[in-house]
Amino acid sequence: MKTIGFIDYYISEWHANNYPAWIQKVSQDIGEDFCVKYVWAEKYVSLADGRNTDEWCNEFGIEKCDTISELCEKSDYILVLSPSNPEKHLQYAKEVLKYNKNTYIDKTFAPDYATAKEIFDIAERNGTKFFSTSALRYASELKELNDVNNIIITGNGGNFEEYIIHQIEMMVSLINSRAKAVKVRNQGRQYVCDIDFEENKKATLIFAPSMPFTVCADEGMDKSTYKEIKSDFFENLMERILNFYKDGELPFDSKQTLRIMKIREGLIKGLKQLETWIEL
Repeated sequence: MKTIGFIDYYISEWHANNYPAWIQKVSQDIGEDFCVKYVWAEKYVSLADGRNTDEWCNEFGIEKCDTISELCEKSDYILVLSPSNPEKHLQYAKEVLKYNKNTYIDKTFAPDYATAKEIFDIAERNGTKFFSTSALRYASELKELNDVNNIIITGNGGNFEEYIIHQIEMMVSLINSRAKAVKVRNQGRQYVCDIDFEENKKATLIFAPSMPFTVCADEGMDKSTYKEIKSDFFENLMERILNFYKDGELPFDSKQTLRIMKIREGLIKGLKQLETWIEL
C-alpha cells in the first residue's frame, strides 16, 4: 500500500472531505494501491463546519498524527491542503519539503510571488519534487485547444482573491508566452481582467459569482473555439497527482506556477487600482 498524508490548516473542509474517495477511485482505475492513511491539522476544530479532527478521522478511517514530522516520517507521499489559507503553505513547506518525498501543494500555491519563490528555493535546496495546480488545468476540454493566441475565460467563486486562480491557471496552461501587464475593471461584483502577453497575445478573464467556467479561444490565424467546462477535472487532477507520486515526473513545467503567482499578485493589486495597467 502506498500511503498519502494530508496536511491542512483545519481538516474538515471541502477538498479534504472529497479527495480521499476520489483518490481511492482513481487509484483503482489505474491499477494502483494508493490510500490516504494519515492526517495532521493545525487547528483541531474546523472553521468551515465545526467538526474536529478526531471526528473527521473516525468518519474517514484515517489516522491522526500529532505533528507534521510524524506524518512526514510515516507517509510515502505528502499532500498539503489548506486551499483557502495559502498564507500557511510556506510554514508547512519548511517542514514537509525537507523529507524529500514527492509532494503536492493545493491551490492557491502561495499568497504572493515572493512567498512562492521562497517555497521553490526550499524544495530546490532539499532536492524535493513537488507541484501545485488548480484542478481546472485538467479540464478535458482544454486538451482540444492548440496554438492559442487570444483567449476569454469566464468563471466564478466565492471571492476574487481565492478563486481567480482557476482562470489564471487555465490561461497560462494555454498561452505559451510571458505576461507583461494586467488591468482590472469592475461592474459591482463582476470583474474583467485584461492580460497582455509578449508576442502580441492577449487574454481576458471575466470573474462573476454566477458565471460558469467557459473558454473562447483564437487558435492559429483563423479559428475560434468555444468550450463550456463540464468534464470531471478533479478526477483528472487526482490521476496526475498519483502518477506524479508513482514516477516523480512533473506533469508540466512547475515554473509556470511562479508565472501564475506573479499574474495573480498583479490582478489583486489591480483591485485597488481599477482601470490601471500594472506592469509585471
